[in-house]
Amino acid sequence: MASDLQTSIMVSATGLRVQGARVKVIAENVANANSTADRTGGEPYRRQIITFKNVFDRALKADIVKVDKVVGDKSEFDKVFDPNHPAADADGYYQMPNVNSLEEMSDMREAQRSYEANLNLIESSRSMMTRTIDMLR
Repeated sequence: MASDLQTSIMVSATGLRVQGARVKVIAENVANANSTADRTGGEPYRRQIITFKNVFDRALKADIVKVDKVVGDKSEFDKVFDPNHPAADADGYYQMPNVNSLEEMSDMREAQRSYEANLNLIESSRSMMTRTIDMLR
């Protein structure tokens, strides 16, 4: 039984790691939500998206989650009219990053809840291990 509890702790720990990576990507997106190009023809910051994959861990004999990749969001940039902006084109428009702050905050909340769920699972497993050891005394 202790082995199963240790495995559940290790699996949950991988969940903590990927959610931490997710929060880092979200924070980068939020920090760059207003990062425009500094010259005509340049692109503004492109929102990043993190993906995960399930991997079988032979040592744990269980599926764990890992970061698959971080890729740029291919959605279009918003255009803003300001002929005085350094990145403005001949028509006076420049591009804004494809970051939606509301979407990022929603993703952040989901990542936070997933992180907390994994943390609660670790705490429950640890508590069960402690109670089992106490019973064996």
